[in-house]
Parts: sequence; C-alpha cells; structure tokens
Amino acid sequence: MAQIVITVKTPPPPPPRLSIESSTADELGKEQIQRVPFFKPLYSSQTRKKRQDTWVISLFVIFHLVAFAATIIVNDCWHNSHRYCALKPLGRFSFQPLSENPLLGPSASALDEMGALHRTFLTNHHKVWRLFASPLLHAGVVHLIINLSSVIFVGIHLEQEFGPLRIGIIYILSGLSGSLVAALFLRDRPSVTSSGALFGLLGAMFAGLLRNWNFYRNKFAAIVAILSISAINLMLGVLPYVNNFANIGGFISGFLLGFVLLFSPRLAQMPHSKGGLVDNEVKFSVKLRKKLDRPVLRSVSLVILSLLLAGVIVAVIHRINVNKYCVWCRYIDCVPSRWWSCNDKQMHCEMAVSEGRLTLTCNGSDKFRVFPFTDISEARIEDLCNLICS
Repeated sequence: MAQIVITVKTPPPPPPRLSIESSTADELGKEQIQRVPFFKPLYSSQTRKKRQDTWVISLFVIFHLVAFAATIIVNDCWHNSHRYCALKPLGRFSFQPLSENPLLGPSASALDEMGALHRTFLTNHHKVWRLFASPLLHAGVVHLIINLSSVIFVGIHLEQEFGPLRIGIIYILSGLSGSLVAALFLRDRPSVTSSGALFGLLGAMFAGLLRNWNFYRNKFAAIVAILSISAINLMLGVLPYVNNFANIGGFISGFLLGFVLLFSPRLAQMPHSKGGLVDNEVKFSVKLRKKLDRPVLRSVSLVILSLLLAGVIVAVIHRINVNKYCVWCRYIDCVPSRWWSCNDKQMHCEMAVSEGRLTLTCNGSDKFRVFPFTDISEARIEDLCNLICS
C-alpha cells in the first residue's frame, strides 16, 4: 500500500520588532551607510538635487558684492582725487592710479559712511545700526576676493549637506556675534567685520565634522582645509580695518551653533527602497533617533551660546572697552608694519597750494607729498595726511 508523505513548510519566525532602545536599528543603519568623503556627497542623484539648495550662500555673496560696489561709489577716488586713491590697506602704500593698483581699497571716510564699526560712532553717537552694516563691508579688493572665495567653498558644501535654512541661521548669527565681540575691542578708526560670518561657517563645519566623525573619511584632510582657510583669513585680520576679534567671535558662535543645528546627515544619505514593514520600521526608528540625537550636547551648546551672547550684549550696552584692561590685545587685531600704520590717532598736516599743486606736510616730521591738483575733498585730505604721517 503506497504511503503519501505530506511536507509542511514552517513559515520563518517574524522579525523582531525594532525600537529606539534596540541596538539592531543602529547595526542595520551602519550596514546601509558607507563612509563618504567629507567634501563629496554620496550619490550623484542627490548631488544634482543638492546643487539647487545653494541659494542662501549665493544671496549672501550678492549682498557683499553690492555693498562693495556701493562703497567704491561712495569712495569716488577717481574723481575726488584725480585717480589717486588715498588708502591701500591691503598692500604697500603708494600713490598710483586705481587702474594700475588692484590692491587699493576704499578710504577710511568711505568705510565710515557705509557703516564700519568705529568707537566714536558706536559708543558716543549710539549708531547701533553699524553692528548690522559692518558684516557686509570689506577693507579692499584682496579682502573681498579671499573672503568671498572662502565663503563659497565652505558655505556651499555645508548648505548641500545640511540645507539652506540652518546654514543661513548660522551665517547671520555668526556675523552678528562677530560684530558684538568686535565692539568690545574697537578703537578710533573704522573696522569691518565681514569675515566673522565666514569663521562662523568654519566653526560650524568643524563642529559637524566632530559630531559625525564616524560617518566621514578623509577627516584629517578636511581638518587641514579648515585650518588653512582659517590661517589665511586670520593673517588678513592683522591688517588695518579688518577686525580679527570678529573672526574669533564668529568662530565660537558657529562652533556652538554647529552642535545645535547640524544634525547627523545619515538619514539623508540612506538609499531609498520599496521594502515592507521591516524597512519602514527601521527608517522610522532611525528618523526618531536622529531627532533626539545627543540632546544633552545640543542643550549644553545652546545654553553656553545664549550666556555668551547675553554677556557680550550687556558689555556692549555698558560701553566696556576691553583695550583698557588688555594692552597687548590690539596686536591681535593689527600688527604694525612699514607698509601700513595701526595708529588710531588723528594726524594733522599743513597744506600749501602753489601753481595748481597741493603740498601736504605732516606736523612734527619732515614727511610731505606734492600732488598735481588742488580740488580735493576734506575727507580725502585726512586720509592722505594719515598715510603720509604713518
């Protein structure tokens, strides 16, 4: 008699339920995520999408270019000084036509008119609006090119990785924080703080690198890039009219904001799949974990940033001048050289007009200069006198 054998296949046991407390989600997430270069997105399709999310940095660059063009128009050295620019803060001083010397920058009077930070205007005349105008100004063409090139390189990468909203907040708050810190070290000469926002981006990039250290490769190359950009712009900060204290304040602000706002980019890098319930649960768990990622670190960073900003604002309101208590601090902001002067005292010159020529002689010294014109504005004469006496 034939026997019929019936084989029943036992269905596999259901997968264990994943929750935020389970380490399985982390393990699965790590398997799906590969380490990526710090300055290169993971997927080309995401790269094309992210290229559309750089409008915030582009908008800030346009603002800087418009402000610099307005400063050149206000400066108007081509007409007021017969093509002789009075100030060259980023190069060796020489009276040459503007078209022959690309390092020439706007005059001190033009920077003052455009809203540069100045102790007299800020503390005595209470022109608080300069705290918001100064981050848009540059001390010269070289400062403009190096600063905006660094902003584009650092800002576009951060905006592609973390989105325009968070990077825009970091940029604006870092620029304002840099102006507030710079206001504590001001002297009686104009000072621009446009590099403060750049250092805020550098600080945020460094914080994002530290926070997501295991996610990236080529980390040390990224650190070298951050240090190189910082070193170049700090060297510009020791020149006249570029405030280095704004750079320091912007970096601290951006560093703390980076821990607060720059969440882990892992969820955005996870490949999209059409899986079932298990995949959806893993994604939900990772997403929830991302929202609650390191709440203690974020809270502590936010509290420290708030306390620092509150302290600086109170000090600015009470017109505290840190230079009175720190004699050597001025060398952080400007290092004297034979190519420029860090003196903030107003110089006086004697004027002599003869046969259509103007002669300016510095009081108390034998320095003088003869110009082949006489119709020159008083602001331009002050700039020329300061440079002759330096």
